[in-house]
Amino acid sequence: MTVGIWVLGDQLWQDQSALASEANAPIILIESHGHSTKRRYHRQKLVLVWSAMRHFAAELEATGRAVTYEIADDFVTPLRQWVEQNQITELRVMEPADRPFARFLNGLDLSCQLTIVPNNHFLWSVAEFKQWADGRKSLLMESFYREGRKRYGMLMEGTGKKRTPVGGQWNYDKENRKPPKKGINPPVPQWFKPDKITRQVMQEVAKLDTFGDLEPFGWAVTRAQALQVLDYFITVRLNTFGPYQDAMVTGEDTLWHGLLSPYLNLGLLHPLEVIQAVEAAYKQQDQPLNSVEGFIRQVLGWREYMRGLYSYVDEDYPQGNYFEHHQPLPEFFWTGDTPMNCLHQSIDQVKRTGYNHHIQRLMILSNFALIAGLSPQAVESWFHAAFIDAYDWVMQTNVIGMGLFADGGVLATKPYAASANYINRMSDYCKDCQYHPKLRTGENACPFNFFYWDFLARHRDILQNQGRMNFILKNLDKMSAEEYAEIRENASQWHEQQTP
Repeated sequence: MTVGIWVLGDQLWQDQSALASEANAPIILIESHGHSTKRRYHRQKLVLVWSAMRHFAAELEATGRAVTYEIADDFVTPLRQWVEQNQITELRVMEPADRPFARFLNGLDLSCQLTIVPNNHFLWSVAEFKQWADGRKSLLMESFYREGRKRYGMLMEGTGKKRTPVGGQWNYDKENRKPPKKGINPPVPQWFKPDKITRQVMQEVAKLDTFGDLEPFGWAVTRAQALQVLDYFITVRLNTFGPYQDAMVTGEDTLWHGLLSPYLNLGLLHPLEVIQAVEAAYKQQDQPLNSVEGFIRQVLGWREYMRGLYSYVDEDYPQGNYFEHHQPLPEFFWTGDTPMNCLHQSIDQVKRTGYNHHIQRLMILSNFALIAGLSPQAVESWFHAAFIDAYDWVMQTNVIGMGLFADGGVLATKPYAASANYINRMSDYCKDCQYHPKLRTGENACPFNFFYWDFLARHRDILQNQGRMNFILKNLDKMSAEEYAEIRENASQWHEQQTP
């Protein structure tokens, strides 16, 4: 029997289960340019993935492994040729995180046995999450997060059944919602100068008709670089990460955020080593507990929860459209050309870097898409294409579920819909905008305001079944028929103006 191993582009870790299963097996990596054209992927995402793959192949070769690296229009042709040329009788692939690719693998017609090896890039396996989820009335992230803390002994004290969370609280969210101070001065991110391999990939990507700026490119493309980013985050940025993690400031693309998600999702970093390093910083460097807990919750809690839920929900989850929203995606999502400054700033940043932090994604981009009635599938596809850390498993539950409530509450307990008040409180975007954050009618009314109230009114019948929404919905009763008619007219006119 001759075993061969196919390493997928988001599985770039030498201890991943397929590679670890057979120390001397030949290896193939395939860079499929045809696959990359299914969406208008951000240029920097293509550079990141392909450069990281090429660097990883070189690292494997340096350890003595026999590595074949193919650049092709598809996966199947080079894979079949490699299987035949190397007389492979068993092809091993680590379980893909994305369901569409798993279906693709299951449909492969190869001349050898295909073995799917369990994925060890996550802290919870698919089976373990299912065991946790089965029989529960609700799948609350907070419950899952606490279970993960206990399971890994993370930020816990005491022994046995008497273990309690360090500091006496599970969650320090209330300390991590500060609006931005005037004159804040966050440290610059850890960027890297492109090397020869990366520059070659950039030249190839420059020829493609796709989305986003190609330069400057400074993302890490190797595990060694990704570890530098982790260390830099812990030593320079973690201290102030917590309080301002929800803040948004013009000209400050990253604030104190870790910028680690692209590397976790590629396999350059493993979630366990990341949360252990951050916990060690709390114990050894006296890093503040609210920053440490807030970050660990994002990785041990949110990231694992979203992947687990993605694997648990039905196959038709991506087609969810609870509110029956069908408005097309406005062109400004691709150009950033909109007078709404918060959207302009967020989309312009995505164009330049492929990155927004979680509040820009949730409370500006997704919030607007929700209240404006945009198609959930169109919005999810844009997120998938635009963000450097995006994959199917990342975006389905985050966008369809959390951002747009298109799953009807499988994930979130209420829609994350908000008016301009939230954006005005948590950012400086409104002060340079032509729209007024306090107005909901009139020429200078902020679209976030008239869309918000129009959304509540249009969907009142089903929103009142979401218990947490009743207090907000009562405010509709205070609104005059004349004011609502103007709100409805503003919303309709706005959509008409977006039509080419």
